[in-house]
Amino acid sequence: MQKNNSSSPQTDKSLLARRRFLRNLGLLGATAVSSFTLLEVKAREQKANTTGAVTAEKRWGLLIDTSKCSSGCDACVRGCNEEHGIENEGNDATRAQWIRKIDLKDKLTGSESSVPVMCQHCDSAPCVDVCPTGASFKRADGIVLVNKHTCIGCRYCMMACPYKARSFIHETLTNQKPAAPRGKGTVESCTLCVHRVDRSEDLQPACAVACTDEAHSAILFGDLNDPQSKLATKMKEIGASQVRADLQLNTGVRYHGL
Repeated sequence: MQKNNSSSPQTDKSLLARRRFLRNLGLLGATAVSSFTLLEVKAREQKANTTGAVTAEKRWGLLIDTSKCSSGCDACVRGCNEEHGIENEGNDATRAQWIRKIDLKDKLTGSESSVPVMCQHCDSAPCVDVCPTGASFKRADGIVLVNKHTCIGCRYCMMACPYKARSFIHETLTNQKPAAPRGKGTVESCTLCVHRVDRSEDLQPACAVACTDEAHSAILFGDLNDPQSKLATKMKEIGASQVRADLQLNTGVRYHGL
């Protein structure tokens, strides 16, 4: 006797309910993100799409000159935290870090350097590859972001990132800034101050501004695709390398002096 493979109306309703549940999961992780913040982000995305501002013609990136970076300076970290409303929520194990300072010492030569580490905005981003909902994504201009609407807090991206550049939000957040939506139960990382970039290409990310204000000028932002840009010109002049270049991720953040 041949088995009947047709589904019953009750089974169809069950499948629809499951699909609806999975679709709504993306909203659960972002319950702490205020509605006005999400609406403002959506409006900015729509503006970028209608104006054609985000294209592959540009690829935004950073050059960090470690020879100008002092181990005792955390201006870039403070500037980033202030710009995005990152306060001292949580403890040392759970506190969000969009930028962290790492002191390195070469065992062979004894040379030391202080290195700011953030999301490297990889061209072939592992976080994007493993995200099950598409919440981790790369814009056409190379900036890697997290969509808080669809992030379910699974943290696969955190495990995949070789730079440990992402943070998971454990605590309920208050006093958030409209330009930087954050939410309990979601993952976040450096955005290259995308809200500033979308407003004006002449605006530097907060970390670069803070570094310049401290008279170090160790961080330079610009277009990697434009050979005439200040960033590309400086890279040609002093040289630059990638952290873990062997992974062939083609990072948007480059370092001099490592």
